[in-house]
Amino acid sequence: MSNRFDSFVVFAEMRTGSNFLETNLNAMDGLTCHGEAFNPHFIGYPNSSEILGVTQAERDADPQRLLQVIRQQTPGGMGGFRFFHDHDPRVLPTLLEDERVAKIVLTRNPVESYVSWKIAQATGQWKLTNVKKRKDAQAEFDGPEFEAHLARLQDFQVHLMTALQTSGQTAFYVAYEDLQNVAVMNGLAKWLGVPARLEALDASLKRQNPQPVAEKVANPDEMERALARLDRFNLTRTPSFEPRRGPVVPSYVAGAETPLIYMPIHSGPTESVRRWLCALDGADEEALITGFSQKTLRQWKRARPGHRGFTVVRHPLARAYDAFCSKILDTGPGGYARIRKTLRRAHGLPLPEGAPGPDYTAEQHRAAFDAFLNFVKANLAGQTALRIDGHWASQSQCLQGMAEFTLPDMIVREDEMAVYLPALAMQVGHPAPPEPEAKGRSAAAPYTLADIYDADLEALVRDVYQRDYLMFGFGDWA
Repeated sequence: MSNRFDSFVVFAEMRTGSNFLETNLNAMDGLTCHGEAFNPHFIGYPNSSEILGVTQAERDADPQRLLQVIRQQTPGGMGGFRFFHDHDPRVLPTLLEDERVAKIVLTRNPVESYVSWKIAQATGQWKLTNVKKRKDAQAEFDGPEFEAHLARLQDFQVHLMTALQTSGQTAFYVAYEDLQNVAVMNGLAKWLGVPARLEALDASLKRQNPQPVAEKVANPDEMERALARLDRFNLTRTPSFEPRRGPVVPSYVAGAETPLIYMPIHSGPTESVRRWLCALDGADEEALITGFSQKTLRQWKRARPGHRGFTVVRHPLARAYDAFCSKILDTGPGGYARIRKTLRRAHGLPLPEGAPGPDYTAEQHRAAFDAFLNFVKANLAGQTALRIDGHWASQSQCLQGMAEFTLPDMIVREDEMAVYLPALAMQVGHPAPPEPEAKGRSAAAPYTLADIYDADLEALVRDVYQRDYLMFGFGDWA
């Protein structure tokens, strides 16, 4: 084993060539890569049940245990694994702080990795070993989705770089194109401190989409326009925001004419506010100004002296209920299917396997929501393998993320929108602003919150979101 390192981690992302890198690492005597050891949805590989005798349940209960087993009990040499930005965050500090964990950073052009990911989603083909079985499809480039994808990658890369700089460590950087260079692979082996060398690269995995990226998308002109909006000089270094709780500038929405900009918090009354912004100027949804980057938001502000920005906070119980119904209960587009599956399996959420049917009772619905709130409590405390998603992150933390770039002029409570939003519009010169409409019942909710509300739910959500109740002065929901 190396005198410098006793284990390794490959920091990568989906569709960056990490499977190919792992295959070549495993072809060298003295190295064993255990797949995505800390993927919250499986352990190692989708069909695996354990790594070196540690089950997924045991890993979720104590991730440090699996880390030690990989380091100390990998047979025949040095053990390691692949780690992506959305893997179990509890082991990341240990990995970054320990100098005896070798850091390998695999990167790829983010446009290529995004397009490859979209094609894999469309075809269901994530690996290719036989070219005759290749499935063909074109990706539909979605500008806002790509910007969110890029922001996640940048935040993670900046976090890694800062951690290595402040601890005086270096990583071995590998680009996607380097994976086809046997000399680079052997240089990696030398850096890791193992004597094995490759005569040739593994030939079992085939590149799935070898054509130019412009030929892989169905809407290349839209892709070019979306990429042209990005500030190229910010692509390699961006501020390090808390994961899944940054300023999320691409989600901001400005009026078609009235110089107001809405800074939404996920699982808030976004649709109601968007409709109000449309009504202000008698405009359609398409006329709203969206898709901001930090650069274009600065330009928007400079061009509109006297502008106002605002956000709306929702009662924590109503917001958690919206997140549960739209992201976990709902099995349609926009729902978190993989997280839903993991919550059913690993956290015991009593949800039906598919969409709720006519026999799904209010009592079952309340029990499932109660279980979800208990999961969120553990999740926000860093006690689960799943990410802290913006739809149920605390609103106070979301506002802190916004403040890293820009602060809203006004924070409005949802139940006071009818008073304060028109007043805000009058401040920027609107003579007779309409009142916002009340939020309708979500199509994803088979029952209203009032149908299942009781004092126990209120007490539970107060326990989960203590800081939001304290910071915003919320009382009981009913």
